[in-house]
Amino acid sequence: MPSLSEETHGAVSRLMPGSTIGIVGGGQLGRMMALSAKYMGFRIGVLDPTPDCPTAQVGDFQIVADYDDKAAIRELAEKSDVLTYEFENVDADALDEVRGEVAVPQGTDLLRVTQNRIAEKTFINRHGIETAPWRAVNSRADLVAALGELGYPAVLKTCEGGYDGHGQIVLHGEDDLARVWPDDDFPPAILEGFVDFAFEASILVSGDGEHYVTFPIVHNIHRNNILHLTIAPADVPASVEARAHELARTLAGGFELAGTLAIELFVTKDDRVIVNELAPRPHNSGHYTIEACSIDQFDAHIRGIAGWPIPQPKLLSPAVMVNVLGQHVAPTRALIGEHPEWNVHDYGKAAVKHDRKMGHITVLTDDTAATVKALESTGCWDDLK
Repeated sequence: MPSLSEETHGAVSRLMPGSTIGIVGGGQLGRMMALSAKYMGFRIGVLDPTPDCPTAQVGDFQIVADYDDKAAIRELAEKSDVLTYEFENVDADALDEVRGEVAVPQGTDLLRVTQNRIAEKTFINRHGIETAPWRAVNSRADLVAALGELGYPAVLKTCEGGYDGHGQIVLHGEDDLARVWPDDDFPPAILEGFVDFAFEASILVSGDGEHYVTFPIVHNIHRNNILHLTIAPADVPASVEARAHELARTLAGGFELAGTLAIELFVTKDDRVIVNELAPRPHNSGHYTIEACSIDQFDAHIRGIAGWPIPQPKLLSPAVMVNVLGQHVAPTRALIGEHPEWNVHDYGKAAVKHDRKMGHITVLTDDTAATVKALESTGCWDDLK
């Protein structure tokens, strides 16, 4: 196995080309990480329960096992020089057990904080950054008390395991309490007060454990709790842009971040920037960076965990990214021949399912509003109106 250089950069040992990066999780994010790593000369191993998963299709080897299989994680560690992960729900204890055998540059503190919404909100607030008002709730009695403080509307979320709207209940009034879990099945949860936001946004920050760079703040549009469109850059006042970059660097420093961190934001009508959630990895809203930036979020992630210096990304062109869900695969494929401006990305997933992310399309443009209208006018995404 190739050896690490003794030279260090920030908090991460510098990995040389020919070394192996092991990725826990084999979905589209791992696939795009692997493609970036391949250009830099690294070999790729992946642990995922689905044979020939998207990452394995572009990697060097796959260990077919569940994500919490400690023996499988140990096998991946033994075959790799560095481990990374492409999603939050990884067994942090299992990663800790192999840290004596393989580098885990992101560490597990970042993972544990972002796996638990209470830990996440606490971390963000302790760094002087605003979130939605929130309360921890562990029973229906706790919920009623929290609603008395925060009021309606509010969102009840499980502390762990939720994504794309799963594990969430929106409470508009007392009638909605009938949809809440009974006390004998009430999970650790958090109640969040509603934020009167103008729009949703996000920003990416990448680091090598010591030095941090930020990407543009972007405007996100969701449909049915799933990201639909990302518009880069967001049309915001200079003060909002500056605050987003400032808080991104603050959070990165708090984690001593190695790799890429995504920060989901609310921009309010009075131009406040509120952090909604963190993702300890590249993010769907950052896919536009592949074509639109001087360095993309996946390159930055790999450079960060490999201990390579990361240049400050530059936006080379405004862009619009649109997700291709299962129901959009057939109509978008039918139009590929008519749209040379489409940069089409297919994730190589075997099963096409409704609302499953199957790919994305990015369009470079000088007029993002016109491009959004042009995409919508194709009819491919009519089900989301």
